[in-house]
Amino acid sequence: MAKTATIPSPPPDVANVLNASPSITNSCLEDIRSLIYRVASGLPEVGPLTETLKWGQPSFLTNKTKSGTTIRLGWDETGNTVSLFVHCQTSLVGEWRALYEGELAFIGNREISIPTNTPLPRKTLQHCIAMALTYHSRKST
Repeated sequence: MAKTATIPSPPPDVANVLNASPSITNSCLEDIRSLIYRVASGLPEVGPLTETLKWGQPSFLTNKTKSGTTIRLGWDETGNTVSLFVHCQTSLVGEWRALYEGELAFIGNREISIPTNTPLPRKTLQHCIAMALTYHSRKST
């Protein structure tokens, strides 16, 4: 993984949604957003990310290379948890559950739920993000 990555400012519409999130989620969302960019910068096959809104949530796409599935960020209304979502028809959450059951909280077949009052499990999330950003390229090999 690259040691340094440029973390761009979010597009205005994404910034507006992030700014409207509960204040307790801000640093957690910022950390996850930075992780996504850092992981992507260390995976040449991913290429540049497109940051946009999907279903009203900050989302990260590999539009240029099509190497991965969309990653979305969300949070609950209370601010107690933030979520990392992937498409429900991927096998990602099942793969993550097999690797990280007990370390991460999974909801259904599309979500990792992360408490905002505990440190981020950075290494684990980096691996999950890398798997999402390379999902299609890994499936095609």
